[in-house]
Amino acid sequence: MKVTQTKSDDPFEFTITLKGSGGETQHEVTMTQSTYETLTGSQVSPETCVQAAFEFLLEREPQESILTSFDITVISTYYSDFETEFSGYLY
Repeated sequence: MKVTQTKSDDPFEFTITLKGSGGETQHEVTMTQSTYETLTGSQVSPETCVQAAFEFLLEREPQESILTSFDITVISTYYSDFETEFSGYLY
């Protein structure tokens, strides 16, 4: 997994490249400063936050099923346990 921050203003923007058995997929993700602080308490980098979110997603669905463009808050729409489970993916 490669996470590249492409915009450092609010909202942050990222390009995530995933390589797996099904090939390579690319995803564009946005995240506001406020969401970043809520999820991490600013204890890790924004890139680490997004990587953790993708690890959460990849445990639940194949990379080909992950939306190609979304705001990180959308994950909670699909997985109600995202915010409570998320801290377990930070390292």
